[in-house]
Amino acid sequence: MTAVDVAPPRRRRRRRQPLRPVTLLTQNSEMRDEGIWNWTIPALATRLRDGRTVKTCPAAGVCALACYARNGTYNIPTTLDRHQRNLQYVLDDPGGWQRQMIAELGHERHRGGWVRVHDAGDFFSDSYLSAWLRIMAFRPEVNFYAYTKEVERCRRLVAPAPPRNFHWVYSYGGAQDHLLDPARDRVADVFPDEQAIAAAGWHSQDRSDLLAVLGPAPVGIPSNRIPQFRRRMAGRTFREWQAQQDARRAAKRPPAA
Repeated sequence: MTAVDVAPPRRRRRRRQPLRPVTLLTQNSEMRDEGIWNWTIPALATRLRDGRTVKTCPAAGVCALACYARNGTYNIPTTLDRHQRNLQYVLDDPGGWQRQMIAELGHERHRGGWVRVHDAGDFFSDSYLSAWLRIMAFRPEVNFYAYTKEVERCRRLVAPAPPRNFHWVYSYGGAQDHLLDPARDRVADVFPDEQAIAAAGWHSQDRSDLLAVLGPAPVGIPSNRIPQFRRRMAGRTFREWQAQQDARRAAKRPPAA
């Protein structure tokens, strides 16, 4: 029998899976003092390594021009990479992400504690917000809170039957500001400083971030001391700034036929 050279079978390349975060919740220096844990994704929008561009704050308005989470340490490559991996995990394996989040929240350190959903980013889709609501329902012993500009989405998906362990506040400076009514909605606005908050008769949350959802309303947030952001605010609150931008855009629209 003549020997025949046979090429070895070609091995299929396994699709490389993105690295999953070992832990999902973190603490920054400010929140650590209060015992609050954070979940974070990139702010506003990001381009993932596979080329996808994802809007993580679809209802953002003027807040995008003075966003603390688009400045400083948030732009350090290792920090940005972690936040992008968090987002990619949510997008590519939502079931795995939910299971890991639920398991992590089962640790004794979280019992009776607080988790801030989004140190950066927002509830960017119905499915993502619904996933968080399932996580909250599965871990009733953990308290959750969030600032959000997704007014329409939260009114539709959360407000009809909110989890008892979830507190949220609508923050001004977004494209849906016009939907807010301080008489019925819990709202927060960014002010130039503490003096401006007091002068407006609002209530500062500077002493504790939890005052945004547990303290008296309406809630005032002193602006970050980032020079270029303070210049852009020009002494306005986010609500005033957004209203001015909305008015300018409305003036440019052609009259209705």
